[in-house]
Amino acid sequence: MSGSKSLGTLRWLRRNYNGFVGSLAPPIQRVPKSISRSMTTETEIPDVSPLTTFADAHVAGQSLNPDDFPSPVWNPAPAVATLYDFPTLEPLKFLEYSHQHLLLPLRRDILHRAIVYEGDKTRQGTASTKWRDDVHGSGRKIRPQKGTGRARLGDKKSPMLRGGGVAHGPHPRDFSTGLPKKVYDLAWRTALSYRYRRGQLIIVNDNITFPQEVSPHWLTDVFEKNQWGKCFGRSLMITEVKKERLFKAVAQIGQHARVLDREDVDVKDLLETGRLIVEKTALDRMLFRHSRDLKTRPARA
Repeated sequence: MSGSKSLGTLRWLRRNYNGFVGSLAPPIQRVPKSISRSMTTETEIPDVSPLTTFADAHVAGQSLNPDDFPSPVWNPAPAVATLYDFPTLEPLKFLEYSHQHLLLPLRRDILHRAIVYEGDKTRQGTASTKWRDDVHGSGRKIRPQKGTGRARLGDKKSPMLRGGGVAHGPHPRDFSTGLPKKVYDLAWRTALSYRYRRGQLIIVNDNITFPQEVSPHWLTDVFEKNQWGKCFGRSLMITEVKKERLFKAVAQIGQHARVLDREDVDVKDLLETGRLIVEKTALDRMLFRHSRDLKTRPARA
């Protein structure tokens, strides 16, 4: 009898426990099926997604094809410059250059390496002196080592004597240092980009000339009126070829400007003055020559 009561008690506790747990279930579980289905919308699910492809390949141990995950294409805007007429500075047209030519960020470390490389390359290193072995003369000892009461001396080629050799004097040597071509090309384009960003790159047509028999006062007035003169940091004029008459005219106003042909221009020259006045052909050929580190080089001018 006690066993049947215990069994009945257990059944009662089980029914009460199930009812108590059911009352704690989330309300969404007690919503009628007809109401929950009426609020759903049908959508189309793609058969294969990139995540599924990646997971399947990872489980199967297969290598992924990069074409399955195309990366977004970034096409930066080109650098837009104005082509001017010289010396009237009348705008002629707009020019477009790649962002890798005139929109590079400023890299002081690259510019410093290029300028040091150019300076070391231009050092002559021709200083020459005669060391002790280079002096002509006998190697006989001048006086005995002891007994004279005077300082000991060797031969007459000693650096302590007049006419003797120089102690640790300079000999001809090469001061040039190495720099990768790609780094040097990057320094060129970085310097031009620095000038372009600051509005100090003036591109003119291929006709930088002055009238014949021009006076220095007229040239000075031209540079001062255009704010190119000494008070504004001087100007560097770059031509494609050397023009004798132009070079002689600018030499008369050296305090306001200097002129170089394209072959004589270095990175230091691009940063030394206040602005650059460069012919379009000269600029295009400089960019073509110093784009060896790029996959796509500009067209030859």
